[in-house]
Amino acid sequence: MPKVSPLMIAPPLIFAGFVALAGIGMFRDNPNDLPSTMIGQAAPAITSDVLGDYPGVTPEAMATGEVTLVNFWASWCPPCRAEHPNLLRMAAEGMPIIGVNFKDQAGTATRYLDDDGNPFEAVAFDPQGRTAIDWGVTAPPETFILDAEGTVLFRFAGPLIGSDYEQRFLPELEKARAAQ
Repeated sequence: MPKVSPLMIAPPLIFAGFVALAGIGMFRDNPNDLPSTMIGQAAPAITSDVLGDYPGVTPEAMATGEVTLVNFWASWCPPCRAEHPNLLRMAAEGMPIIGVNFKDQAGTATRYLDDDGNPFEAVAFDPQGRTAIDWGVTAPPETFILDAEGTVLFRFAGPLIGSDYEQRFLPELEKARAAQ
């Protein structure tokens, strides 16, 4: 009887393992959901580095006594530019929004806010993306809803536009405001 080498058995076993993991992933409750470990936790610190002459983020800005948004954005990000009018509208309606500009050039980001309007009460500058890592941000834009004490209630990955914004983000924002 011929001897079977372990090297011949390994590739099919590894392939079967990948197939099993893919199958498990496809049949999750919501396979498109990117869960955040921040939900229910105190919001992580935000860098004290400021963008240009804009007000910086202070610890007090995180626990304002009202529902607050933290938006991670970059001037080079087309979805960030697409959501910008909605951020301006929410800010005009009195929604406190903290902006975290990350992996960007300070001059480009400052010009963008100067030209298109600044919806943020405070703007942090995170060129290396360290604050984004602490928050678990995968890609810009991402927006977090914080309660009055600075606890993360909800994470929205993607631009605040379209039906996803209307059907997922706005109901969570209203729920947070109602619980205030």
